Amino acid sequence: MLSALDCAAHDLWGRLEGAPVHRLWGLNPADSVPSSFTIGIDEVPTMVSKLAEMPGWPVYKIKLGTANDDEIIQALRDHTDAAFRVDANCGWATEEAAALSAEMARHNVEFIEQPLPPEAIEGQSQLFHDSALPLIADENCVGETDVLNCVDRFHGVNIKLCKCGGLTPARRMIAAAREYGLKVMAGCMTESSVGISAAAQLTPLLDYADLDGSVLLAEDIAEGVQLDRGKFIFPDEPGLGIRMLK
Repeated sequence: MLSALDCAAHDLWGRLEGAPVHRLWGLNPADSVPSSFTIGIDEVPTMVSKLAEMPGWPVYKIKLGTANDDEIIQALRDHTDAAFRVDANCGWATEEAAALSAEMARHNVEFIEQPLPPEAIEGQSQLFHDSALPLIADENCVGETDVLNCVDRFHGVNIKLCKCGGLTPARRMIAAAREYGLKVMAGCMTESSVGISAAAQLTPLLDYADLDGSVLLAEDIAEGVQLDRGKFIFPDEPGLGIRMLK
């Protein structure tokens, strides 16, 4: 609810000013980082098939946390040279994660998102030093006060508008992450173009984006910022650029 209200206020601000929100912030869409496309956990042939259905994306986010994660990454790597990002969904143990990180690094994986459960504080501190790849916090970084707690346990944070409360706290979280030397990613749930268009305003400020939620929908309720194989296409509309379809 807080995120919806905050984003609606930003949209109104832009419409009253007659300009996109990113422009009112002084940001250039040309500086936006590309989004990944998510491959959900499934049987290996099904994951390979899902990858083949969405060719040409510069980076794919691979959901893991199974007994055969190394097999999955190898099978997908055989079908594309694109960069991978791994989301372990809190599914690994500390020593397992360290070993798997080395294996993932050999397959052009950029980072691992939330490898350990959020309560595994000691394990996170150990893995921070032992991992062969950068670690990005998800469940450990819900709101503004969580950013500082991720220092020396993660190399970056994943910010989701629906969790943190909208664009206003998200921008403060980005500023805090930069102050503490953390990388910044913006993520999403399976959201319509309403939520994706709001989060897309932040993309010039990010290191990574995982904002493919509307692409995963069978039917959208709005149109706004679009994704073309990972590239954000911003409409020439004020506010968040959203037009409701229903």
